[in-house]
Order: sequence, then C-alpha cells, then structure tokens
Amino acid sequence: DNPLEKSWAEDKELEILYGDDAMVIVNKPSGLLSVPGKTITDSAYTRLQKRYPDAEGPFVIHRLDMATSGILVFALTRRANKNLQKQFISRSVQKRYIAQIEGEVQAQNGTINLPMRGDPVDRPRQLVCYEHGKPAETAWELIETSNGQSKLYMHPKTGRTHQLRVHCAHHLGLNMPIVGDALYGTRSDRLYLHAQRLELLHPYNHEPMTFSAKCEF
Repeated sequence: DNPLEKSWAEDKELEILYGDDAMVIVNKPSGLLSVPGKTITDSAYTRLQKRYPDAEGPFVIHRLDMATSGILVFALTRRANKNLQKQFISRSVQKRYIAQIEGEVQAQNGTINLPMRGDPVDRPRQLVCYEHGKPAETAWELIETSNGQSKLYMHPKTGRTHQLRVHCAHHLGLNMPIVGDALYGTRSDRLYLHAQRLELLHPYNHEPMTFSAKCEF
C-alpha cells in the first residue's frame, strides 16, 4: 500500500460546531485534509459535500494544514461566500491558535515579523526571505511552561502558508519548533497546533459571532 494514498483521519469525526443556511463551522481533526489532495480524496470539503448535497457550496473560505486541527469555515451559498471571502481578505477575522513548542519561552508575549515565500526547490517548505517574501506577522502570548516545553496562544495577523510553524522554528523567530512538526522540527504523534478560536461577522445579518473548538493537548 502507498502511505501517500492513505487518509490518516478516515476514522476521525468531522465535528460540526455551527451550521445554518449560509455557512457551516467545523472542527477539523489532525490528519484530515481541508480539501482533496492529489491522491487522497477524503477531506473536510468532500465530507461536507455529502452532508449538504443540495447546497450551492460548500465553498472553501480558508484552509488548515492536514496536520493542524481546529476551526474551519465553509460557505454554503455564493452570497455567503462573497461576504466571508471579503472578511478574510480584509483581515477583519480574528483567529487564535494554541501551539505546544519545544523549549521554554522567557517572555510573556511578543510579535514576530518575518516575511515568507515558498521554497522553490523543496516544496512544501516555506522560507523566510526579506527580498521576495510577503509580509507575515504573528503575535503570541505565553500560557504556561512545563517539562521543557511552552504552550502559547498565537494570533496570526496574516495568513501565509506554514506561517506559525516557521515563525516558531526559525532562528529569527522563537527558535523553538512546534512539537511534532515533521517539516521544521521533529515528527511526533501529531503536530501540536490547533485553531482554537475564531471571530467573524455573520455573512447575512453581520452580527458578531465567536466560535471555539476544544484543544486536545
């Protein structure tokens, strides 16, 4: 069997946190793709397609890495999709992640500004690049330290690929990779990164809404 063709989350449930006629908010388990890959079709998107067969969507608003767990937003109508896309593009959506990192952080909080781009010779790795990189900013707060590791709240102000993973691991960032990061650190039972909280406006009535998903670590 080809391990690249195996869905590592086929036995894991996709938890529905909220749903109405405009959108659905899910808690994606670690190991499940956000959208179908080249060889793996099982994903949050395809599961929602089956769950909402008569919807105009689902439309993909944003994505999480396969190894990252937590909150994902999908639009069910074109109208909702247009509004939600606008909120994400304008960065008015507030996102909070929880990360367990290797090492003990000494400060209580901080901000990381390291521009990023893809590594052209080693996909899907990302690089810090001041010449060609796009701006990437992350604020963080220390939750606790124990057993040589630190648990943080992380607030990405931008949405670059692997932003939190690189900002933690890079020597100009925290210089401490996220636990279980097979690309930028050391592989473990999972990547200890979870999209825990998200705030946005409802795409129809524009009421503020806050969603949270319990962190398993």
